[in-house]
Amino acid sequence: MVTMQTAESSSKSAGLSPRLHALGRIERPSLLWTPEVERATASIYERVRDVIPPVEWPFHAPYIKAINELKRERNAVILAHNYQTPEIFHGVADIVGDSLQLARKATEVEADIIVQCGVHFMAETSKLLNPEKTILIPDSRAGCSLAASITGADVRLLKQRYPGVPVVTYVNSSADVKAETDVCCTSSNAVQIVESLGVDRVIFLPDEYLGKYVATQTKVKLILWKGHCEVHERFTGEELRAYREADPTVQIIAHPECPPDVLAEADFTGSTAHMIDWVKTRKPARVVMVTECSMASNVSAEVPDVEFVKPCNLCPHMKRITLPKILDSLLNLTEEVTIDPAIAGRARASVERMIALGR
Repeated sequence: MVTMQTAESSSKSAGLSPRLHALGRIERPSLLWTPEVERATASIYERVRDVIPPVEWPFHAPYIKAINELKRERNAVILAHNYQTPEIFHGVADIVGDSLQLARKATEVEADIIVQCGVHFMAETSKLLNPEKTILIPDSRAGCSLAASITGADVRLLKQRYPGVPVVTYVNSSADVKAETDVCCTSSNAVQIVESLGVDRVIFLPDEYLGKYVATQTKVKLILWKGHCEVHERFTGEELRAYREADPTVQIIAHPECPPDVLAEADFTGSTAHMIDWVKTRKPARVVMVTECSMASNVSAEVPDVEFVKPCNLCPHMKRITLPKILDSLLNLTEEVTIDPAIAGRARASVERMIALGR
């Protein structure tokens, strides 16, 4: 069983683990917009000025300064997914990337505390790979429709139906599901992982659309589950055709979690990391990035000459993570992620196999 301390329970000293209780709480810093705050955050704002309006910066900047100072005091690092908002992604994150990049980097972290700015399965993955470290998530309600589409019990039933067929599971899944898995994958390495097993067919979970895309790239037969990402499944091929009709020169790049009719309209399909690399390398005049739209804002801050046309679908779960919640998490050492050891060992093995194969 996976548990996370709630803000209410962990506000009591008894709700903290002995190690966190020993660290204690720190007095809440001032969050006023002052000349000192402006100077301390000027270089950060220079980086994001094209994606964060000047009127918003006096709200974000005091939190950014306080969080960056508190990280050092707590010996903490912040991991942020590409879908986090620019003030988090560029303002306080130490390590950024897609699921695979964050999984790999999590194993190299030397800090005592990891604050996961993403959704709950990412925090679980960080805990699996760093069992001795304290993993905090600023809001444990930051879930994932895809991860919620399947349970460990579902996987056990599939294995009974298809005995001997290996299970490959997307990291966008719970620790309970990972524990029933032979090896995990991400959208970056799914084809590589599937083919590395040297078998004719695999059970591929839980993203149906990613599985359909992988099936076009390999001769291995995939047994699929009907799980979907609520952000990516809302895009349509008709929507993208309208963008191209309005401007035939626009470049369209899409995440493989999108439906097949969307991928059919795309000039390039790839993981979030591959999409970012494509834009930075190609530098198209105008691009439609078909994924969670905060990523386009984060990338545009780094390639200001590229115009991003945003078919803006926001992930409601990612947006639960905010600067005030990150600050509270570091101040009060909430919400801590813990995983039942009986599940953690098996789940960890499936993630470690993925990382080893990637190397």
